[in-house]
Amino acid sequence: MFLNDFIKAHLSKEKKLRISIKNIFGFYPGNIFLYKLALRHKSASLNKINGLKINNERLEYLGDAILGAVVAEFLFKRFPYETEGFLTEMRSKIVSRSSLNKLSYKLGLSKLILSSVSGNGKSKSAAGDAFEAFIGALYLDKGYEFSKKVIVNRIVLLNFDVENLMNADINYKSKLIEWSQKEKHNLQFKLVEEIKTKHDQQYVIEVVVDGSKISSGRDLSKKGAEKLAAEKAWRKLELPIPAN
Repeated sequence: MFLNDFIKAHLSKEKKLRISIKNIFGFYPGNIFLYKLALRHKSASLNKINGLKINNERLEYLGDAILGAVVAEFLFKRFPYETEGFLTEMRSKIVSRSSLNKLSYKLGLSKLILSSVSGNGKSKSAAGDAFEAFIGALYLDKGYEFSKKVIVNRIVLLNFDVENLMNADINYKSKLIEWSQKEKHNLQFKLVEEIKTKHDQQYVIEVVVDGSKISSGRDLSKKGAEKLAAEKAWRKLELPIPAN
């Protein structure tokens, strides 16, 4: 199968794109049309089929799930004695939209995006969106195990210093408070449950913005639960990853 992909790369009319993918990610694509779709920004959508715009948004949804699962497994095995809150924060530092945007530009994937707008006309997340869509295309083309190898070996290990990420501690609660004050939102951290067992007591904290529940966190301390809930809220609100 992979020999056929090599032959296709050098004989097909999409030779440039196939070789670019090989140079960036280390493999030749099989179904090139999946990758072309992954790189099609919504501004360059094709004609609708049954009311559906043909662009990379659906692949982005899929790629987000695959990328999150692979990184979660990688961190779970890499840090066997760390808490859920730590693992969630580390995953966020790797797969945040800001991080993926930077990675897309660094690798040169952003140059391959097909868009009808340029420069400031593109959304700030276009490069990161295309990166996730690319992962969705990779999964459909090559399967989960192959995708996992590419994500871990060619993306995470080559582009992220895990030790440095551990030390880059972000106070999401304070950042969330700053954001709510600046944007004039009503932000609350609510203790909604205390769970007592024979061995410990856990707390459940909810982040509520303008009366709507955004996220919740559960930990052995109120501070830990707040930290976890704040980080989840930051991701769900799709805010850019803050500086330390």
